[in-house]
Amino acid sequence: MDKKSLFETLAAQVTQGELVFSTGAQVALKLRRALDDPDCHINTAARLIQAEPLLSARVIAIANSVVYNRSGREIADVHMAVSLLGFSTIRSLAMALVTRQMAGKSKNPALQELVNKQWEHSAHVASLAHAIARHVTHQDPETALFAGIIHEIGGFYMLSRVEEFPGLLEGDFTEWLEGGEVVVGRAVLGKLKVPASVTSIIETFWDGFLAMPPVTLADTLLLAEQLSPIPSPLHRLDNKVPESSMIASIEMVIGEETLSLILKESAEEIESLTRALQF
Repeated sequence: MDKKSLFETLAAQVTQGELVFSTGAQVALKLRRALDDPDCHINTAARLIQAEPLLSARVIAIANSVVYNRSGREIADVHMAVSLLGFSTIRSLAMALVTRQMAGKSKNPALQELVNKQWEHSAHVASLAHAIARHVTHQDPETALFAGIIHEIGGFYMLSRVEEFPGLLEGDFTEWLEGGEVVVGRAVLGKLKVPASVTSIIETFWDGFLAMPPVTLADTLLLAEQLSPIPSPLHRLDNKVPESSMIASIEMVIGEETLSLILKESAEEIESLTRALQF
C-alpha cells in the first residue's frame, strides 16, 4: 500500500470507527464533555479530575506555575486549583492528557523515544504560544495554549499505528508532512469534536504561511513552532533543516521592544508552563 492510500485508510478508520484510548484519557474526555456543559459545577469538575491521578498532578502543577499563581502561595488542593485556573485551562489540560496518551506505550525503544520527544516539542510550542499570545499578538492565550497542545495530534495518532503499519516511517517522509499530517490530523480533530475555531487555526498552521508581524492565533502558533528549542522529531525525519534553526533570523519590533527581549522577559513563565505540561 502506498503512503497516500495508507493515510486515507487511517483517516477513514478514524472517521468510521472509534478511537481507542487508555483509561486515563477516557476520564479526560469525560471531563472535557462535562466542561462543555454551561451548568457544570466546579465540584463536578474537581471530582472528575481527582479520578485520574496523572491529570490531578498536572492540574496542581499548572496551578502552581508562575503563569497562573502570581502570589507564590502553594496550591495542593484540586478544587482550589480548578477555581484558580478556570474551565478553559482545565479543558486544555484534559486534551493534553488525551494527546499525550494517544500514542500509547511502545516496547520499541526508538519509537517510544520518538513519542516522548514529540510531546516535549508540543509542550514547548504550547507554552510559547501562550506567551506570544499574551505579549506579542494579544490574542486569547488559553486558545493559543489549546492549539499548541493539539497542533500535532494527527502525528501522535499515526505514531500509535506504526507497529501495525510500519510503512508509516519508511520511504519519503515528506509525504507524512504533506499528506498524512493533514488527512489524518483533520479526521482526528473531527472525531474529537475540536471546535471549528481551533481547527481553523490548525488548518492555517498546516498551510505554513507565517505573516510578519504576527497578528492572528494561527500566526501565534506558527511563530511558536519556529521558536521552539525542541524541533518536532516528525518534521526532522524528512532531512530538512529544522525551522527552529532559523530563530536567529526571526526578529521584529513589537511596540517599543524586540521579540527576543519579550521572550527573554517571559522565559520564566514559558519554562514553568512547559515543565508543568510534562505528563
